[in-house]
Amino acid sequence: MIFEVTPSQTVGPYFAIGMPFDGQHLIVPEGSVGAITVSGTVFDGHGDVVPDHVIEFWQPDQTGAFADMHGYGERSVHPGFRGFGRWCVEDGDGVYQMTTVKPGPVAFYKGGLQAPHIDVTVLARGMLNRVVTRIYFADEQAANDSDPILQTVPSERRHTLLAQPVTGGYRFDIHLQGPHETVFFDI
Repeated sequence: MIFEVTPSQTVGPYFAIGMPFDGQHLIVPEGSVGAITVSGTVFDGHGDVVPDHVIEFWQPDQTGAFADMHGYGERSVHPGFRGFGRWCVEDGDGVYQMTTVKPGPVAFYKGGLQAPHIDVTVLARGMLNRVVTRIYFADEQAANDSDPILQTVPSERRHTLLAQPVTGGYRFDIHLQGPHETVFFDI
């Protein structure tokens, strides 16, 4: 067989073509100016770690510019900025880790600015569809208080979207279900 096969799952197995790629977790090259690590653990509804999952990040750079490679907008000038990263593991410890830069604010289509955030897709065993969430930063309180998307989330659930500062970056755990469930967006 030419291609590896992923483990059998609810809707698998799949051939592992293009899923893992070199430097997949590097949204910016290691050692980049302003580089941070965003890491966390993925939990299921019982609070157990999910050992096999895929996490994808997409985001602007620290100025709010995207890695526009097709001429649709202002392109990031951050050296090596890809704007996209993927973490995929099989039989891991439930932990993910991305190397990136803290994003800047971006325009909201109805006017104003959105707080710095990272868009996140999560795929895991037993899930037939991906779920989508956002990572906001707990140390951006003023921007978070005026973010038009975050303000649509009930106040008692907003904390599930806030990454907490840690040495070298931020921690953001993802709870797929249960009493600590992360807010997911219906897109």
